[in-house]
Amino acid sequence: MRLNLITLIPVIIVALVLIFGRFAWTPRHIAGLMILVPALVLLVMARLQLGDAFAVQAKAQKLVTHGLYSKIRNPIYVFGGLTIAGFFLFWNPWYLLVLLVLIPMQVVRARNEEKVLSQTFGEEYARYKAQTWF
Repeated sequence: MRLNLITLIPVIIVALVLIFGRFAWTPRHIAGLMILVPALVLLVMARLQLGDAFAVQAKAQKLVTHGLYSKIRNPIYVFGGLTIAGFFLFWNPWYLLVLLVLIPMQVVRARNEEKVLSQTFGEEYARYKAQTWF
């Protein structure tokens, strides 16, 4: 439960920035916000759906296949990247260059997790992988 509460920290930070920040609402700010808000909501949903199967390093405690995980194998990486992209677009578009490093790192992490899950869950994971994206 403690880790689930920690996932609310990004929501609180974004809310505080939007409430107390003074911005000229340009199309860039609006576009960033339109990416950021739904991606952040989906990121928090994915984290909550993962529950106690969440781990920083690849572990195969259980195979989560419900909710967002029924369509996307790695929704935390997908929506985490979109949340960061939306925030950077909102804050300073030059920071989007960070994604040139972040995205390949997330792909490598996803592949490492895939190996661990495949070794642990075998055919069950192969069927799940065939029905989902990334």
